[in-house]
Amino acid sequence: MVSIYDHGVDYSPLTRATTIPVESLRDPYSNISYVRIQWVDLVNNIKCRVLPLSYFLKLLESSRPGVGVAKASLGLVYLMVAPGFPPSGEYLYVPDLSTIRLCPYASGEVVVLGWFNEKTPYLGIDNKLTLDVPLCSRATLQRVVKESSKAGVEYLVGFESEFILLKSTKPVVAASNHSWSATNGFPSNSVVAKTLKEIADGIQSSGIELQMYHAEAAPGQYEFVTGPLPPLEAADALIHTREIIYNTAAKYGLRATFAPRIYMDSAGSSTHTHISVHSKNSEKVPNELSSIESSFLASVLANLPALTALTLPTQASYKRVADGVWSGGTYVNWGTENREAPVRLANATSPSSRNFEMRFVDGTANPYVALAGILGVGFAGIRDKSELKIKDCPGPKTAAQLTENERQALGITQRMSLTWEEARQNLHKNTILRDFVLGNECMAKYLAVNQTLSDALDLDGNDEVAALTRLVEFY
Repeated sequence: MVSIYDHGVDYSPLTRATTIPVESLRDPYSNISYVRIQWVDLVNNIKCRVLPLSYFLKLLESSRPGVGVAKASLGLVYLMVAPGFPPSGEYLYVPDLSTIRLCPYASGEVVVLGWFNEKTPYLGIDNKLTLDVPLCSRATLQRVVKESSKAGVEYLVGFESEFILLKSTKPVVAASNHSWSATNGFPSNSVVAKTLKEIADGIQSSGIELQMYHAEAAPGQYEFVTGPLPPLEAADALIHTREIIYNTAAKYGLRATFAPRIYMDSAGSSTHTHISVHSKNSEKVPNELSSIESSFLASVLANLPALTALTLPTQASYKRVADGVWSGGTYVNWGTENREAPVRLANATSPSSRNFEMRFVDGTANPYVALAGILGVGFAGIRDKSELKIKDCPGPKTAAQLTENERQALGITQRMSLTWEEARQNLHKNTILRDFVLGNECMAKYLAVNQTLSDALDLDGNDEVAALTRLVEFY
């Protein structure tokens, strides 16, 4: 029964993504000619192989369909290879046929995601033969979700994609100037308006629910909000949404960038991640968090200084970690409808639509890795029945504006990681993320690639103008 407290669209963990059945590709009237086999590497670059449809269908008839991908490629940034990634060895990248979507930016093409497999089975830690690849970020997220599901815990995840449209990257020049949510952000018949409309149409034609889009606060900045899905499908949809944004902007001569903060005198860009926690064993009521919501939140907050190494993975990310700039602030806390807390409780009194907005995620993060981290530590809290000791900080004062005594009274005692180096140190020490979420090998290699990424983005040294160009052309 619907309560007077409920508002917003009611979504269920049974919600599923709308994708294209593989059988439709065999239809001679499908107008599909090419298939992009796509993956996301550890530095959040989207990569692909383009196959003629005829060869892709032939591949599906083989005993183990897939394409070879050099193992070193997961440690590659530009042409720099991270330590621990030798030039020898090759993975088999296996298409996940439940992920096929139209490419609205490329006529006659579809895209499919997949799984990294070893070509040859090996003995796993349970002494059973396996093909698993610890560095497969989709598989990492899937494993975390399955562990939660075994305990009767399900999640829905929705994303806000913030980005800036540039008309030039050398120098960096925004395509428009406007106020937050103002209609002058997309004047009729302008290139920007046409770009945004085509992005919106493309998202929907791909089977992804678009809830809204609008102008954001920074020059050239916009946001597209897509509907919630189970975690793996939500991350898949986010990757496809980003590809639509990138490619549609390029069609109109623009560059879309998800760089965290281009203008230090204006707002940064984030990937606000909305997560709702569901269990048949824990009823939600209007006036307080359920036991699983409370334990989930407690563990996310306890592990937040380490999580940001996964969710804010670049040095540029920490230009957003500041107080008073609508980014979530620098104190580990949560607040009802408080956008100056790293975790905002949204729709707090509406059990059907209540969710946590994770404001500490940006567009440089691999969404599979970021979600695996957040959900992994959150589930560990549910499993261990973690107690939520930090109290709600709903305002009007933010955590930064409170006195030390006022913060202590709310249990706010930790700061966020304020630098990339600090986040990496905290990740290295975090046993939940190492032992349960990533595993030893994945954590070590993630940190190695992350260091190589930092080195690559710093190739311009003290030339800040060149460094900004490099950043917006990479992300």
